[in-house]
Amino acid sequence: MVAKPQSPNYLLASLPVADFGLLRPHLKTEELIGETVLFEAGDSVDRVYFPHTAIVSLVVNLSTGEMIEAAMVGRDGIVNGLAALGQPISLCRAVVQMGGASSVLDLDRLRQIVEQSSAIRTALVRYAQFLLSQTQQSAACNAAHSVEARLSRWLLRAHDLNGSHTQQFTQEFLAEMLGVRRTSVSLVASTLQQAGLIKYRRGLIQITDLEGLQAASCECHEAVRFSYERLLGEPTVRS
Repeated sequence: MVAKPQSPNYLLASLPVADFGLLRPHLKTEELIGETVLFEAGDSVDRVYFPHTAIVSLVVNLSTGEMIEAAMVGRDGIVNGLAALGQPISLCRAVVQMGGASSVLDLDRLRQIVEQSSAIRTALVRYAQFLLSQTQQSAACNAAHSVEARLSRWLLRAHDLNGSHTQQFTQEFLAEMLGVRRTSVSLVASTLQQAGLIKYRRGLIQITDLEGLQAASCECHEAVRFSYERLLGEPTVRS
């Protein structure tokens, strides 16, 4: 019989049992509601999130009112973990992209525990490195790849982070995250649907051909997955 992982969150599941034991009594499970803003850029951070099924977008707001996604955090990591190692300030806006469960921990408690555990401190540093890598990859992707490839990559990343073939996103939200017009998302979603890769209606997107969607995606999806495995190892939990 395969042992049940100590947490649905990859980062928590990867910790040595004794180190996870330092965190366990202080973790609370909360249901995050879609479109909730957890932090604005510049906000003081008082808690961190280890998503289980929720997905959180880290976005940059422009003076024009536009919002562009820099990175996505789901069951692979932690939201605002870097605050435990330095200044407790949110560097960007964190908005719940897809509602779901998450472990929540007070920042002050995490900072105390980090002083006791080199394994937890190392995991936070490596995940911060991964987020930087993901942000760099997103910038390159937005500059160099087609909307079709970017939308395919984005849907694959969402699938990685919650394990579901069905995602609930409006075209307006997808357009904001990708930094394109809604009409562009509508056209590309229609093209992917006609190719049999997805089904889309009323804000629900179902991946019907995962391998086909991977073929339609750019190199960035695999690059982000490779970066995670290189820094943090193969995810302990798989759907």
